[in-house]
Amino acid sequence: MAQDNQEETGVVAGIKQLEAGQVADAVKTFQAAFEAGDGDGAFYLGRLFELGLGTEKDMVKAAQLYAAGVSKDSSKSQNRLGLMFLNGESVLQDFKRAAEMFCASAEQGDANGQFNCGLLYADGKGVAKDEVKAVEQWKLAAAQNNVAAINFVAQSYLEGKGVEADSAEAMNYFKRTADAGNPMGMYELAKGYAEGVGVRIDLVQAHAYANLAAARGLEQAAQLRDDIAKNMQAAEIDDAQTKAREWKAVPLG
Repeated sequence: MAQDNQEETGVVAGIKQLEAGQVADAVKTFQAAFEAGDGDGAFYLGRLFELGLGTEKDMVKAAQLYAAGVSKDSSKSQNRLGLMFLNGESVLQDFKRAAEMFCASAEQGDANGQFNCGLLYADGKGVAKDEVKAVEQWKLAAAQNNVAAINFVAQSYLEGKGVEADSAEAMNYFKRTADAGNPMGMYELAKGYAEGVGVRIDLVQAHAYANLAAARGLEQAAQLRDDIAKNMQAAEIDDAQTKAREWKAVPLG
């Protein structure tokens, strides 16, 4: 019971106030949470300044608040400040500091931190390039249903970077995001079905997934769909279009 009361006066309550449009109340709640020792309170205050919600947009103030959150081990603040160091947003661009922030967030189990830590290992920014460590971090984030991480693990298996090449495993990962409605996952799975990479050739499935990806704004998917159609009979195209029309997303997790 005590824990429920604590949550009602912490960041959870502040988020509910934001969702209800009670920005001023949310600010007070986040500030109180931070003063009580919750670094995520500073993170959410920082986001308000970064986005200009209920206040003038102020990236410098946002960075200061994220740093305050970091001082209290907020994994969200670590990840967001890492992005600012990576891109040089209102702070000096500093890949080493970005890596420190991302990977500290990752160590606390933050999926976004794990994904971004993996990116820096893959690129060798702020840390020695290590594709194995990159995939390890992405797999951790993928286990938490981080869509980008799932797709990056899939691409790693497809290319054999950081892991032994395994096209079937790559398609298993792409199918997870495709079935959740991610256009890149749909596009890559469509290519797999069209070319027989990791799955048997199935032009009906290939066309359906390419069609779905194209409808979600992925321009190259429309070209892929039309190229696949050149090798299909009219009845097969009709079947593929029916599959696309009747498709329903399967949420991750």
